[in-house]
Amino acid sequence: MTGIITYPPPDHDEIVPGLVPWAKAGIILKDGVAQGSSYAALMLTGSHGVRMQYDYTHDVAGAATQSPRWLRLTRAGDTITGHESPDGTHWTKVGTAHLPGLPATVQVGLFTASPGDLTITHTGLGASLSASRFTQVTATFDHISLDSAPAAAWSTTPVGKMGHTDWERYHRAPGLVESNGTFTVTGSGDIGPLTDAPRSTVSSTLVGLTIALIIVIVVAARFATGASSGRILAAKAVVVGGAAFVATLVGAGVVVPAGSALLRAEGISVLAVSALTHLRVVVGVAALLAVAAVFTLALAALVRRAWAAILVAISVIVLPYLLGVLPLLSDEVSRWLLRITPAAAFAVQQTVREYPQVVAYYAPMNGYFPLPGWAGFAVLCGYAMVVLGLGAFRLR
Repeated sequence: MTGIITYPPPDHDEIVPGLVPWAKAGIILKDGVAQGSSYAALMLTGSHGVRMQYDYTHDVAGAATQSPRWLRLTRAGDTITGHESPDGTHWTKVGTAHLPGLPATVQVGLFTASPGDLTITHTGLGASLSASRFTQVTATFDHISLDSAPAAAWSTTPVGKMGHTDWERYHRAPGLVESNGTFTVTGSGDIGPLTDAPRSTVSSTLVGLTIALIIVIVVAARFATGASSGRILAAKAVVVGGAAFVATLVGAGVVVPAGSALLRAEGISVLAVSALTHLRVVVGVAALLAVAAVFTLALAALVRRAWAAILVAISVIVLPYLLGVLPLLSDEVSRWLLRITPAAAFAVQQTVREYPQVVAYYAPMNGYFPLPGWAGFAVLCGYAMVVLGLGAFRLR
């Protein structure tokens, strides 16, 4: 495998030879060549050794080597098994893929892909900007054999957008070159679940969430008036938490599906998620506001001042969230804010996933929280329990 990287750091002034870590070349079995169709592939990568990947999100590690390898895919019904070998004699199983509904006739062949070279540039106030530059990989294949298939000539099919850069036009075009049984395949881009196209997520419909949270904080702080004992405080916590949960559940239950439908009607791409994920987000934000209400109520009982409780609650829940998701702080500071403060609970609205094998800018400002939803919510619950206990002790 060989490749090029366009204008990498530090000077960004030349095209250099080299492979990005997730450049890949190998063999693939696919339900047609259309984008999004089911597939299983076995490959050698730039820096991650042999991998077996299938259906865009699955990745299995094989031998940690960059030396030339023999690769083999075997099909048995809907099950595809990948093996790799250093010499074509001694084979090691890499993994198995189950592709439900795979038709009897599929496309098989060779492929190459090379994702963009991603770098993060730090700007003012600690914020960052991402840049992804064009890369290309060329791989040579030989000793190719295909069992249980009709004899036919190999053909070339580009998948995705290729051939539009000056490098491809004037230096090395993508595609296949065959010579005396040796195949040279050149390509760029990637096979994965993410896309460069602009898109919205379910959380994009919850633009009023912070405003709703501030309203809940104000109401909860004022509701603490009259709490003269721990028992009364607990009763008030049940009432204010329950009211916030039900009100948010109804509101989010309407806003999330209606907002998603409206965005699609306006021609805006919305990341498709299951009905269960929609439900999880709706219930999650309802629970977020409910526990935030209990936290604020307990805080007001502890400090005996509604205005002070409102100020503190906004400072530790709303403000860290805004600082974390807006391009103001460095990514690492943003991640820590969304790990250790009550704002970690905002992770309940996350619907995008990180994939180690896919190159992307995984930062809070792009919707990637450092904690899973349940863990972020647990952080807020922990704070609420501590403050509620202190508030009850204060009222003794």
